[in-house]
Amino acid sequence: MSAEMELLSALAKKSKHSQYQALPDYLRALLGGGKAQAKGRYEKERMEYILGKVDFSGKSVVDVGGNTGYFTFEPAKAGAKSVDYYEGNREHADFVAMSAELLKMTDKIKVHREYMLFEAGAAEKCDVMLLLNVLHHLGDDFGDRSLSIEKAKEMILEKLNGLKESAGLLVFQLGFNWKGKKGQCLFENGTKTEMIEYIRSGTSGSWEIDAIGIAVREGGMIRYEDLNRTNEARNDALGEFLNRPIFIMGSKRGFRRG
Repeated sequence: MSAEMELLSALAKKSKHSQYQALPDYLRALLGGGKAQAKGRYEKERMEYILGKVDFSGKSVVDVGGNTGYFTFEPAKAGAKSVDYYEGNREHADFVAMSAELLKMTDKIKVHREYMLFEAGAAEKCDVMLLLNVLHHLGDDFGDRSLSIEKAKEMILEKLNGLKESAGLLVFQLGFNWKGKKGQCLFENGTKTEMIEYIRSGTSGSWEIDAIGIAVREGGMIRYEDLNRTNEARNDALGEFLNRPIFIMGSKRGFRRG
């Protein structure tokens, strides 16, 4: 079986979070274009915003819960000196490892076939950590399943604050629904304002929020722009995912920030 066919086979394997991310255009083209299509979650639009705020050149990067690797491959392509990818789903991790070989990025990308446990020293210290839409699965995909929703909210902040020892810059997103369940919203009214206040007040001793990206629709297209008075309200027409802000946060510990 060719490397391309092996990759397509790995990509097709079903799991809870399969077909979650789109693939970078250059990888999709190598795999036959439409044959490797996935619905995705506005990866390109989110990455465009992140690249406008973060210079990956020469940086060490960690991608936590990397799924099929969009936010691993793109920093590597943008000049990162190294990217450590963490993913407990074996099929996703195998796909990223094989893709790194196909893309000739194995000198930069290190695949960790495990969930990062957010304990002290659990991850390599890095200049930039990408933690995108992972922590609302605490008590589900990882962690204590007996947690209450209020305890889970406390622990999400505890995990975030602990990361100040590991990363100089954190790129972070959080879902509104605990464990991804609509009946378990983390915030009473499910608004961006509530989430932003929760993150801002809960991490103020550890992180400084440098920027907050908000999705807006213009001419049928989605783009992310900085938080302002016109985009801060919840927009139900966009759906839950596009109401999730992107937080760019600098460690107050000052580790390798820049």
